[in-house]
Amino acid sequence: MIMRIKILYIGNKLSKHGFNATAIDNLGFALENEGYILFYASEKKNFVLRLCDMIYTTIKKSKEANFVLIDTYSTLSFYYTLIITQLCRILNLKYITILHGGNLPFRLKNNPFLSKIIFNNAYKLVAPSGYLFNEFSKSFSKKLILIPNSIEIKNYPFFERDFLIPKLLWVRSFASIYNPKMAIDVLFFLKKDFPSAELCMIGPDNENLVNECKLYAKSKNVVVQFTGKLTRSQWTEKSKQYNIFINTTHFDNTPVSVIEAMALGLPVVSTCVGGIPYLIENNKNGFLVVDNDSLEMANSIKEIILNRNLNQIVSINARKTIEQFDWKIIKNKWFEILK
Repeated sequence: MIMRIKILYIGNKLSKHGFNATAIDNLGFALENEGYILFYASEKKNFVLRLCDMIYTTIKKSKEANFVLIDTYSTLSFYYTLIITQLCRILNLKYITILHGGNLPFRLKNNPFLSKIIFNNAYKLVAPSGYLFNEFSKSFSKKLILIPNSIEIKNYPFFERDFLIPKLLWVRSFASIYNPKMAIDVLFFLKKDFPSAELCMIGPDNENLVNECKLYAKSKNVVVQFTGKLTRSQWTEKSKQYNIFINTTHFDNTPVSVIEAMALGLPVVSTCVGGIPYLIENNKNGFLVVDNDSLEMANSIKEIILNRNLNQIVSINARKTIEQFDWKIIKNKWFEILK
């Protein structure tokens, strides 16, 4: 970088509290490595304290920051985006909303006035998926740009697996929108044809659901491994023991965990929701099933196990797809808007 551009990044930087790393951790780190100067808000765990810290930091850094990046979600965090964007307007700061919430189109429909004052006044809107790009292009096309979530592909070696029995890997926060019990139901159905089938569930317990899932697995008479939160390097190393990645979410955008699994050569079987069908083409670079249909997901997995040519082709195609998400390629789009 020629200029030392300064960026204030607003988002839920909560990984030190046991939550999964999010865009503010990954994109922020990548931009720092490219020579940008980053300020962050906030690491406060309590929502009210976090919002207060965001407001304070925005005011404090208003004379230094060239841009403000704001991770924008569809749930409660939507309101911190609302408050910070209006503060940016008062302080005459260029702000860029990064659209993460898979349910954001419902915000556009149900909160049209709030959506307009947030997005009409943005310098740019960044959509990480074709799904959100299409939804937002109906009203905000002039400021909208598609910049996919990225990974450093060198950190994800392609690993060939055997497919003798289903060995399922699930990596997500334990939250209701990600439907973790569906993974247990899938294992239950698979056990009828593959008694040795396995399931490992990795992720932090954001909504105190792990004990509930353990009891549910016990009621289904299946054994599930729960690891808790693992670092990226820990879970990618552990992924070598598994051969299929399942994504059971009710709502989604372009989850990094799915991108990572595809890069690693794990066939992905996912619910067909939100931005997922913009990333995965059924039977080409992954597999799609109806939301909350555990039996359909189990049947897709059964076909993967029984059809060696299919699982090999899909794994290779998935890797080729994700090679286009490498930071070396994606970073140029960020350079363009952060001039």
